[in-house]
Amino acid sequence: MAAKKSTRKFQAEVSRLLHLVVNSLYSNKEIFLRELISNSSDALDKHRIAALQDEKLADEEAPLIRIHADKDSGLLFIEDNGIGMSRDELAQNLGTVAHSGTLKFLEENPSDASLIGQFGVGFYSAFLVADHVTVTSKAAGADEAWTWASDAKESYTLEPAERSGRGTTIALQIGEDHKEFLESFRLRALVKQYSDYVSHPIELHKEHWGQEEAPAEVEWEQANSGSPLWQRPASELDDDQYKEFYRGISHDFVDPMCWSHFTVEGRQLFTGLLYIPGRAPFDLFHSDHRRGVRLFVKNVFILEDAEELVPVWLRFVRGVIDSDDLPLNVSREMLQDSNITRTIRKQIIKKTLDRLGKLAEDSAEDYASFWDTFGAVLKEGLHLDGDSRDRIAPLLRYRSTHGDGWTSLAEYVERMKEDQEAIYYVIGETQAAVSGSPHLEQLAKRGYEVLFMTDAIDEWAIQSLSTFDDKPLVSAMKADLSLDESEEDKAKKEAAEGELEGLVTRISSVLGDSIQEVRLSSRLIDSPACLVVPEGGHHAYLERLLRAQDKEAARSKRILEINPEHTLIRNMNQLHGLEPESDKIAEWIELLYDQVLLTEGSPIEDPNRLARRMTTLLQQASAAELSASS
Repeated sequence: MAAKKSTRKFQAEVSRLLHLVVNSLYSNKEIFLRELISNSSDALDKHRIAALQDEKLADEEAPLIRIHADKDSGLLFIEDNGIGMSRDELAQNLGTVAHSGTLKFLEENPSDASLIGQFGVGFYSAFLVADHVTVTSKAAGADEAWTWASDAKESYTLEPAERSGRGTTIALQIGEDHKEFLESFRLRALVKQYSDYVSHPIELHKEHWGQEEAPAEVEWEQANSGSPLWQRPASELDDDQYKEFYRGISHDFVDPMCWSHFTVEGRQLFTGLLYIPGRAPFDLFHSDHRRGVRLFVKNVFILEDAEELVPVWLRFVRGVIDSDDLPLNVSREMLQDSNITRTIRKQIIKKTLDRLGKLAEDSAEDYASFWDTFGAVLKEGLHLDGDSRDRIAPLLRYRSTHGDGWTSLAEYVERMKEDQEAIYYVIGETQAAVSGSPHLEQLAKRGYEVLFMTDAIDEWAIQSLSTFDDKPLVSAMKADLSLDESEEDKAKKEAAEGELEGLVTRISSVLGDSIQEVRLSSRLIDSPACLVVPEGGHHAYLERLLRAQDKEAARSKRILEINPEHTLIRNMNQLHGLEPESDKIAEWIELLYDQVLLTEGSPIEDPNRLARRMTTLLQQASAAELSASS
């Protein structure tokens, strides 16, 4: 008796499930083509495996996926000659979603990453763009074909069909709002974007631009490359091929500095090809920056911006990761927080830092170029990634008082004086600003090298590092700077404290809440005074950046250190002894304070008042000069 058409209700409340899939789980409608191509690719793989196990299923037909759009009818066809499906398999695979409770699970866990593999939800993405879907399939080795059809509402139909060979054809009645997916150029672009490296050929109608008449018979041409470069052995590839691939994925005409091509085997299997660009992307320091590593799963493109796999402090890295067993959510747009994800992330970090280490070892010049471009970003890892801190530290580079070039922390340690116990640094906006800082005077006299830190991230980064090679990193601008003093120097300082006690009290009174305290300095030689950072306070450069973002940000009070040996301080002390309450002394104290604010890079609250004071002093000085010369 001939089989008849039958109509069946969806099981597991699939109609509600389809509504959830179409309206909630997929944010990008164009991925429907990727999902259907992936299903076709799976069907081809299943036939290949089945043919190895059963000789009756083997034939000479080459595996193939074809896509064809008919604008007149509004139909889009995706066809393969894979394993195919029987009547029961169509009902089971397309009419049922696993088991009762699946819908509830999907509603409660819309971001769960394993659903697409468990429940086969990918097929239903067809209804993102189609009002009606027809699936005609003939199982390998079977004599009859069947058609499954539905509008994704309450039911579907099953009826006998005609099909010459094994495989499946999906016909999508494209909705009025999605006619773009009937355009061959759009389809070709989507295949290139999402499925370019599917291992089986994907063919589309060949376009005959500029010809008055198309050929009588339809001509096909392959739309995907089918051979991902990263899956080929490195021994088969040359530098030009790597560079060409980089240009293709980055759209950057500047060659990359270097790259790392690797395969990780073990509990998880994945391949990676990571590049260090030759120049910075335009959004490197934008708040909405994108990562540049693409994610593939079994050669199928999944994500353009795999931020779950790439830490923010490696956002300059470009390349691809291809995993064989990475779990994804139903839309394949977000990665699951899984052991596999964490393993891949750790390997991306390891391979990148290893490659940078090799670049630094092989070519100091090339690494200097990298550091000029991306050093500030890499330093973010010191603050953000405690597990990677010790691996990042050897890659750090700074300018210093030693010379004009970059220096590593290891090179600094090799040059340390025998009596030097710490690695010293100074923080400011530019090298010019910090190289002449009064905070360096005593360190320079002792021959101690000082690192210049001029990036906004430096204060957080260096606080996170704290030591290198068992040597503490110490700010020359911090109040707790400790330098060994001779007995003679200690005696001089004690004597000066008594002599300058009155002046110190007057300075504290004049400046009031502007400072935390006044004290004599051991770090100054040529300068009369400086401001130092108390415990828990920020350097002036960072504080200025924070206040630029938030005008209400608290300003920490500095400690004013004065040089008891400086002529200006001595003269001020004498004048104070003659006229303790003189307004002139108060003006000089305020002028000295404005001067040290300028020296550390802090803004002056009243620049006009400072200018008037300087003018008055210049007038007095010039009058004294004229009087002395007359």
